[in-house]
Amino acid sequence: MSVPAYRVEPLRVSHDRAAFSCGVAELDYYLHHQAGQDARRKVAAPFVMLDKDDVVVGYYTLSSYSVRGRELPDAIARRLPRYPLLPATLLGRLAVNQEHRGRKIGQLLLMDALHRSWKNTAEVASVGVVVEAFDGAARAFYQHHQFMPLADHPNKLFITMATLEKAFKVR
Repeated sequence: MSVPAYRVEPLRVSHDRAAFSCGVAELDYYLHHQAGQDARRKVAAPFVMLDKDDVVVGYYTLSSYSVRGRELPDAIARRLPRYPLLPATLLGRLAVNQEHRGRKIGQLLLMDALHRSWKNTAEVASVGVVVEAFDGAARAFYQHHQFMPLADHPNKLFITMATLEKAFKVR
């Protein structure tokens, strides 16, 4: 069995988003109606994953974010400056088309988002990536990929750039 070819690229006007459905109305609406506006206004950077037929099989967004040092786990906060706010990257939304579930698309999207976030720290500082889990299944998904909950926000999770550096840096 051959592995389907996927590619991730910034959202463009030419991408057909109308047929995308992940089963969560808020995430579908965002891609259909808001993502393009957010990209034009530089509020979020949406990325789409396309299959070999240029069908949108998933998407995610990245934005700048600030995290309070006191919200981070103690072991992480101790290694960082004691600034009131620290620069981070927000993985704002991540969704997979229902027709493509069970193919590890979510994991591929997450790895692409994390790798892109890590690469960009050479030009824009970020201590880590923050996500807000939509539900318990999403929370478990992120925790499986080494995200840790932020204090007082059990559905906001964080992974350090140091962790990503270890995962992505070519030795």
